[in-house]
Order: sequence, then structure tokens, then C-alpha cells
Amino acid sequence: MPFELFAQIQDASEAARQVLEQTQTTPIVPQETTLSVWELIKMGGWYIMGPLALMSLIAVYIIIERTMAINRALKDEKDFMAKIRDYIHEGKIESARNLCQTSNTPVARMLEKGINRIGKPLKDIEVSIENQGKLEVYKLESGLPIIATVSGAAPMIGFLGTVVGMVITFHTMEVSGAGVELSQLSGGMMQAMITTVAGLIIGIPAYVGYNLLVARVNKVVQKMESRTIEFMEVLDSPAK
Repeated sequence: MPFELFAQIQDASEAARQVLEQTQTTPIVPQETTLSVWELIKMGGWYIMGPLALMSLIAVYIIIERTMAINRALKDEKDFMAKIRDYIHEGKIESARNLCQTSNTPVARMLEKGINRIGKPLKDIEVSIENQGKLEVYKLESGLPIIATVSGAAPMIGFLGTVVGMVITFHTMEVSGAGVELSQLSGGMMQAMITTVAGLIIGIPAYVGYNLLVARVNKVVQKMESRTIEFMEVLDSPAK
């Protein structure tokens, strides 16, 4: 009987040793977990991610719409100024006016104002062209202040989410005391990081888009100024 008990103990020891060896030699494969975009948005908090999502939609719409409008403004009919000059030299004022109406660009609308004032002092014509030019520039710049606001406000709202997330984290630590676990803190810390990333993702493209659009508007303004100078030279020396 003692020999049987001793044999059972040896068998159990050997089995335990084999299990221990297998545990030590078998690598522990960590389980990969993925988060969907919707899960990240929920973790960021609707009161932060909601305004950020709305601002991103507004910025994308304005950038696309303004880009198309500015591209149309930069288009110029072939030999447009040459035709205007020939019509004015030939006394075909109505033809010049119809050409401007057909082109329907900021430059054309600006020159149409000047054509309508032909016969008046050059200073009056120049003032009317400049006033129309200011209106055209104002139309082109519509929406740009909103993009500028989004580019500055989105990161700030993201940082607000960061502060809120850290407040939640420290509150959890205070309530839990010494028994706090990492899983209890992860929610607030994730919110802090997610909102910061979301704010920057929205703010950086909005900032870049704003500056690109401003550069394009400046290009249109330069074109308008150049055409105005050409037009005034035509009126100043129509016989040439």
C-alpha cells in the first residue's frame, strides 16, 4: 500500500512537471483587438465629437464649393480683352457689353460696369470698376471666415475633450482610492487622446484649405487689377 501511494505521487509529480514545461515553452499569443470608427467616436463623447463632426462637414462643403467658384472666376475667354478693345475702337459698345454678359466672370462683370459708364470722365469709370471689383472679391471670399474659424476652433474643442477626459480619469482615481485599476482609468484617458486627434484631423486640413483658397482669391484679384489697367488704357487711347 505505501508503495502504491508513492507511485501515485510520482506519477502526479511527473504530470505536473510536463504541464509546467509545456507552459514555459509555449509562447503566449496576445489577442489583437480592433476598434471601429464608430466605437472611437462613442469613446470620444458625443458632446465633443458631435460638434467636431458638424464642423468637418461644413468645412468640406465650403472648401469644395469655393474651389469650384474660384476656378470658374479664373477662367478667361480666349482673346477676351482683344475683342473688347476692338469693339470699343470700332464704337460697338453694345457688342462689348454683350460679350461681358456672355462671359459672366468677375472680370467681365467688372468691365461691363466700365463699359456702361463710357462717355463719362475716366475717373468716374475707374471708380465704378473698383466698386464692382470689391463686390466680386467679397463674393469670392464668402465662406472663408468660416473655414478659418473651423481651423482654429476644432483643435481647441479637441483639447477641451482632453481636459474633460483627464478630469474623468482623476475623479475615478479619487473615488476608487488605492484599489484603482488600469481598466477603470482607460475610459477617460482614451477620451482625452481621441478628442485631441479628432480636433487636429479636422483643424489641419481646414487650415491648409483656407490658405490655399486665399491664395487662389489673390490670384483672381491680381487678374482683375491687370484687366482693369488694360481697359483703362483702351479708354485713354481709343484711336491707337
